[in-house]
Parts: sequence; structure tokens; C-alpha cells
Amino acid sequence: MIHPTSSKGGRILFAPAIGLCHFLGKHNPELLLKIRYFLTFKKKLNLKDPLDLNEKILWAKLYSDTTQWTTLADKYKVRDYVKQKGLGDCLVKLYGAWDDVNDFDFDQLPENFILKANNGDGKGTNKAVRGKSTLPIAQKAAIVKTIDEWLHRKNIGLLHVEPHYKEIHPMVIAEELLPTPKGESTLIDYKLWCFNGKVHYIMICSDRSGNGAKVHLMLYDREWNACPQYSIFSFGYPKGKIMPKPKNLEKMIEVAEKLSQGFPELRVDLYNLNPEDENGKIYFGELTFTSLGGLMTYFTPEFLKKAGALFCIKDFKKKV
Repeated sequence: MIHPTSSKGGRILFAPAIGLCHFLGKHNPELLLKIRYFLTFKKKLNLKDPLDLNEKILWAKLYSDTTQWTTLADKYKVRDYVKQKGLGDCLVKLYGAWDDVNDFDFDQLPENFILKANNGDGKGTNKAVRGKSTLPIAQKAAIVKTIDEWLHRKNIGLLHVEPHYKEIHPMVIAEELLPTPKGESTLIDYKLWCFNGKVHYIMICSDRSGNGAKVHLMLYDREWNACPQYSIFSFGYPKGKIMPKPKNLEKMIEVAEKLSQGFPELRVDLYNLNPEDENGKIYFGELTFTSLGGLMTYFTPEFLKKAGALFCIKDFKKKV
């Protein structure tokens, strides 16, 4: 029996197709992106004169120098970058980091924490642990097995042609488990889209399903005007509720713009635990250069072109 595997861009890939994608990702990444783009959008990929946001992200993956991306996409190493920007107070508390499963020790961790693969994309590479002392031995063993699998994942970055992930030294980190905001079922992700160091749009992800297969979306502009007209909602990406403007929105924008300085395009992901308080605590999540691998199906062609016009690929340092 062939088991389907979920893939970015709203597609489902089967085992033989995944093998072919890994081969092309290693030997002919441009062809792989052209195939995946056509299967997703039913049109040819324009790499000679990319115009929209997806096209420009795909161009950047192929032709720009992604060396710095490798460090900043690493959920462990990026912490130093955040500190260098004077934003160390935005970091979630770190309990430990391991690159060998034999060094992992439950005893050094608190009752509640979250485990993350430093080279993961957030789907299937993080695990919240609650009530450590009450976990059965078998469940602890399963967690250790999962950590070992994360540390030995192969072909990272090939399936979606993301060379910066391929170069990350695999580690697993344990961080403080942030509390879920009152009235919400999950943490809310505030994804601030920056172009040339300036926030233009903010995408809110809320009410995630347990396996990450479904997440509610809502897009806002910099002034917090909701822009549902720019989204294509679906079963996997249903429409999220319109939320009040955070009283500490300017602080979030300030954090995102400090972290995105010097980059033509960068998505800064933050958590805002007390948006109703102008002094509410803001936490850093991660930096994302290749949102959904450059195969975003939840935005309209109009928005993709609008955002693409803000993204100047001429500012990229070319791949050597």
C-alpha cells in the first residue's frame, strides 16, 4: 500500500513521487520547482521575469545567496541574532539543546515544555509536553524516539528546494511552553510580512488543529485593517475571525522591522500574549524566508502581485 504524505502548496504527494522530488531537488531543483508550481497553480512558472510573491520567493531560492538564511532559519542559532538586535527580552526561555539523543534527559526539564527540531517547518517537528512527571514510561520512550527521528531526518530541504534548511546542523531544543491566551484554543501566530525592513502586512494564524492540517487565517494591513478579500479560504485554511487591533501593535512592528533590516523580503513570526495591553509581552517565534515554500495557495493572484511589487529581487546577493 502506498501511503500519501502531506506536502506544502496544498498538494498530496505519494511515496514514488516523493522519491522523484528528492532526486530532482538534488540534481535539478529548477525543474522540480517548475513541475510543482504547474501542478499547484496550473500555469508555467515565470523565473525570467518573476512578478508575484510566490515567483520571487522561488527565484530567490534558486539564484540568491542563502548562506545567511541558514543561520536565521535555525531555531537555535537565530537566538543569537535576536540578542544582537537588542531584543533578547523577546526570546522564549530555553531549557536545553541537543544534537545527540543520548544526551537528552527528562530530569533536567520542567513539568511543561515544548520540543522543537531546529530545522523544522512547524508541521510535525514540534511537540508540547504537559505534566512530565505523570507520563507513562512508554510515552516518554516514544518522545525520545521522536527526537531521534528528528535528528536523523534525511533529504531536508530537497522536497521544496530550500537549500538553507539542508545546511542546518540538526538539533532539538526545549523551550518554555507559552500559555494559551484567554478565550483561544491555541496560541495565535502574528506573521509580520516585511519588505526592505518595513512591515506591510500581518497574517494571523489561529485555531490550529492538533496536527497542523488546518489553521484559520486572516490578513491585515499595517494599520490593522482586515483584508479578507486578499485570501482564498479553504478547508485547510478557513477564514479566521476578525480580531481587535492589538494595543501593542506598534511594539510588534518595531520588533519585526529591527529583525528584518537588510532583507528584501522576510516574514517575522511573533507571539503576543496580552494584545489588550499596550505593554503586553511579545515573544519571538521564528524568521521565515520561504513562506509555504513559495507555493502559497491561500492568497489571491491580486495580493500575490501586490506583495510581489514590494519585493525587489535586484537587492539580492547572487549565488556564487
